[in-house]
Amino acid sequence: MHVLADIAYLAAAALFVLGLKMLNRVRTARRGNALAAVGMALAIIATLATHAGLSWSWIIAGLLAGSVLGAWLARAVPMTSMPEMVALLNGLGGLASLLVGLSVFWSEYLHPPFAGGAAPEFPLAQSHAGGAQWALTVVLSVIVGAVTFTGSLMAVLKLQEKLVKGTPIVLPGRHAINVGVALATLALGAFAGFVLAGPAAGTALLALAVLAGVLGVLLVIPIGGADMPVVISLLNSYSGIAGSMTGFVLNEPLLIAAGALVGASGIILSQLMCKAMNRSLGAVLIGGFGAGGGDKSAYKNVKSASPEEAAMILDGAGSVIFVPGYGMAVSQAQHVVKDLANALESRGTNVRFAIHPVAGRMPGHMNVLLAEADVPYDKLYELDRINGDFKTTEVAVVIGANDVVNPAAIDDPQSPIAGMPILNVHEAQTVLMVKRSLSPGYAGIKNPLFERDNCLMCFGDGKQFLSEVLQELKS
Repeated sequence: MHVLADIAYLAAAALFVLGLKMLNRVRTARRGNALAAVGMALAIIATLATHAGLSWSWIIAGLLAGSVLGAWLARAVPMTSMPEMVALLNGLGGLASLLVGLSVFWSEYLHPPFAGGAAPEFPLAQSHAGGAQWALTVVLSVIVGAVTFTGSLMAVLKLQEKLVKGTPIVLPGRHAINVGVALATLALGAFAGFVLAGPAAGTALLALAVLAGVLGVLLVIPIGGADMPVVISLLNSYSGIAGSMTGFVLNEPLLIAAGALVGASGIILSQLMCKAMNRSLGAVLIGGFGAGGGDKSAYKNVKSASPEEAAMILDGAGSVIFVPGYGMAVSQAQHVVKDLANALESRGTNVRFAIHPVAGRMPGHMNVLLAEADVPYDKLYELDRINGDFKTTEVAVVIGANDVVNPAAIDDPQSPIAGMPILNVHEAQTVLMVKRSLSPGYAGIKNPLFERDNCLMCFGDGKQFLSEVLQELKS
């Protein structure tokens, strides 16, 4: 049975890798997700088959409850709240690792590994060296799990902007506080690992979980909304690392491999997104971005357009590029955008969609929204593939994006976003900027695009404004 289980684990790991590879392209992402799900199902079946003495009533109840909850979340959570759901799922992964670390300690504490007690499920805990290794993995599982859980919850609250504001929360002396709490967490972790077989171990581990949880909150609160895609990706990496540590605690090779895969891919994605913003990962973690700086003077000579005027401009355009942003997600305008694109194509207009890597509130946010509206994959173009085409484009329609189209990144060396790769919509013949107001984006700075001669501000809710444009175009 164990040989078959090992073969199943290898197959599951291969499906995880293949699924992750297929997630790299929009066209194959759904199939990649399905393959990874098959791999997870295979891993669960193999794990259950090799563990005797399980309470099947609890196992079945857990599987049913989790399946029902997952299916409900997939259907009930709106696309605008997808970043919050992803952050929450990252947090639940961290919580699972935290709880496993604590619960495994209590089960092992009844049979202390250093006292020669039997611990058949944990071969690493059979010798002194193995026991030290086991203690280290328990401590790391608790620390990383707690940081991931509380950090993800704080990310959810910042994304919702209800109980906690989305802009950076900068505490006085925050760097000294963070370093102090981090050092205290490491010191307490070392102490907890040293006394893991002693009577003070339980108290030490619980205190460690609380202190690591405080560290998770402190690490996320100074990070502003503009950096949230990176934060979500990084927390996803943390959840993978926590899962890998739990694999060592439970002596489950597949959990170690899967956790390491998630951790590594999350770090790589975080680095790629930082590159897309021309910022270092360290600068993102330090936080404070969007709290101040940059040109904040009043706008001058701003021109606006009504839905009727926008329709007239689009009616005569031979080429149009749509640039979606978080405003499209908030107004749920993706379906109207798709209908408008179809109406323009029926008139012979060349229509494409430009996707910036950090547009929205999570990695791939705009891709998910447009996929929900069944926008063809071959119409989606990444920044590097389409940026050179704006010069020959007649109309660029920007829906709720701000910082990712801000020419200050190119023109103003003193701007907080200086050097950040942007979509060069300002090079188009005409820019229709669909936005509720002249308020700044999450970077908290002025966008000089609004003052350019080729830019027309289309004030209003994205869905409502574009619906009126579509009706004018049809009439």
